[in-house]
Amino acid sequence: MSTTLPLLHKIRFQKSNKEKLIELYDEATEDYEFWSKDFNMHFGYYIPFKTTLLKRDTMLNEMNNQVFNRLQFNKKNGIVADLGCGIGGTMKYGLRKYPRINILGVSLSDFQVTEGNKRLKNMNGLILNENYNSTSFTPNSFDSAYAIESYCHSGHSTVAFKEAYRIIKPGGKLVIADAFLKKDVEQLCPGSHYCYQQLCKGWSLEGLGSIQNVKESLEQIGFRNVSIEDISFRVAPSVLHVPFAIMGFIFRKFFKREKLKLQSWKNLKGSLFALLSGLHMKSFGYYIITAEK
Repeated sequence: MSTTLPLLHKIRFQKSNKEKLIELYDEATEDYEFWSKDFNMHFGYYIPFKTTLLKRDTMLNEMNNQVFNRLQFNKKNGIVADLGCGIGGTMKYGLRKYPRINILGVSLSDFQVTEGNKRLKNMNGLILNENYNSTSFTPNSFDSAYAIESYCHSGHSTVAFKEAYRIIKPGGKLVIADAFLKKDVEQLCPGSHYCYQQLCKGWSLEGLGSIQNVKESLEQIGFRNVSIEDISFRVAPSVLHVPFAIMGFIFRKFFKREKLKLQSWKNLKGSLFALLSGLHMKSFGYYIITAEK
């Protein structure tokens, strides 16, 4: 492992007050194994003849691939940040593809930090208990950074974007893969607004940013060459797996005579309204944003 990572063990951790989010991931992260054997806590990217519609992880791992293909880093000893890494599924994918780089992930969940680091054992990866809105990393520390379906928990805030800009080296890139609003919240129709509210409650989201406002925020912070790619139709096949995954998960718990935890119910509810929100194509979209410092 690079000498960079052992030194980062000594970094001062910063805790967050986001209790609901922490509880959700402390309690429900293990449920994601039903969604993805590789612990990919996000939706997928479908490419005909490359990914398989009935094999969800092929699409989920392709999303990882798409994100890494857009990053800028030294493939021999570069260092990349995963801003909201979950249990390290994307980190593990990246380290298998580029075994000589280093990846640091941050998560608010003690469970994710502990279990994720077990999964990254003997790899150049480390998960820290930190808040991506305010990390302890020094300026210009990382070749690039990415955030897959994590910035939504802070409402795609300028605070998170500014922190990413601070820690990325000049010439490095920030890649965001996430769902966004196509219009302001006040402009949503009643059906879209209801789905939006329930989605935020289920997944403990502060909200989704408007894609145009997000682009403007990134540019105002100083990012250059901000690219916005609407990949909604690429993501849709994996989203359609949601009802089947929900039913399969509930049946598994039933046959094992296990009770569903409150956070699991919230997670399932959030997943269902993610599907319903996706049907409101005039209001919601899934995008990959690439921005250069």
